[in-house]
Amino acid sequence: MTSYAFSQVDVFGSGPLTGNPVAVVHGADALTDEQMAAFARWTNLSETTFLLRPTDPAADYRVRIWTPGGELPFAGHPTLGTAHAWLEAGGRPASDGVVVQECGVGLVTVDASGGRLAFAGPPLIRSGPVADGDLERVLRALRIERSEVVDAAWVDNGPGWVAVRLVDAAAVLALAPDHGAIGDLKIGAVGSHAPGAGDADVEVRAFVPGIGVPEDPVTGSLNAGLGEWLAGSVLPEAYVASQGTAIGRRGRVDVRRAQDRTVWVGGATVTAVRGEVTL
Repeated sequence: MTSYAFSQVDVFGSGPLTGNPVAVVHGADALTDEQMAAFARWTNLSETTFLLRPTDPAADYRVRIWTPGGELPFAGHPTLGTAHAWLEAGGRPASDGVVVQECGVGLVTVDASGGRLAFAGPPLIRSGPVADGDLERVLRALRIERSEVVDAAWVDNGPGWVAVRLVDAAAVLALAPDHGAIGDLKIGAVGSHAPGAGDADVEVRAFVPGIGVPEDPVTGSLNAGLGEWLAGSVLPEAYVASQGTAIGRRGRVDVRRAQDRTVWVGGATVTAVRGEVTL
C-alpha cells in the first residue's frame, strides 16, 4: 500500500459545492489499470483522474481519466480540475500561462493566463446529422417526440456525444429520460433561455448511465462539442451555459469561439478536499 497526494476539485461551480467534483491522484505512475479502475468506482464521481509523467515532450503532464464504468480518452471538467490541481501542487508549465495536457485524444491546451482556466476543445471525431435509426433511439430514451426536437447532431470529441437541441430551456429541464433505454449512448440536450431571463444563455443536460453516471452535473466535453456545433451560428460566438439545475447543482460554463475557430471552454475551479489517499 502506498500513499499518494490527493485533491478533489469542484469545477464549473457558481458557488461552493455547486459544480462537478473531480478526484485527482498525484504522482500515480506506479498504479495499475486495475487500481485506477477500482478507485474510480470507489469515489463514485463522474470522473477520477491520475496525474502521470508525460510521454510526449510537448506536454507538461499526462492524465488518465476514469469513470465508474471505465476509462475515457478525454473529458472536460477533469481537464480543468486536473490542471488546477497540478498548478496548485507546484506544477510549472513550459510556457507561461499555457498548460499542455497529454491524454487519450492527444495534447489538449489549457489557458491559464487569466483568472479562470479554459481548455481548447479537441477536434470532433464525429459530427454532422444523426441517422434516423440513431435519432429514434435518442427520442425513445428521452421519452420525447420528433416534433419536440429542433435539430440533432453528433458532437463527439472523444466520449461519444450525440446532442439534441430542444425548443427552449424549459423543455430541457422537463426531460425525464428512461435511463435503461439510453444504453451505451451518451446523450446531450440543449435549449435556449429567454433573453435577459438570468445569467445563462442556454440550459444543458448530459445523460451517460452506460458509464455509471445517470446524469452528469456539469460536462466540459459536451459543452465543447455543443460550442463546435452552435457557437457563432444558432448561438453567439461567446455564451454561458447552465448545467446541473435538474439535480441540484448550479454549474456555469463559459463557451467562446475564437477567431481561429477554436472553441474554448472555461469556468471556476476550486479545491474542496486535499490530503492523501492510500492505494
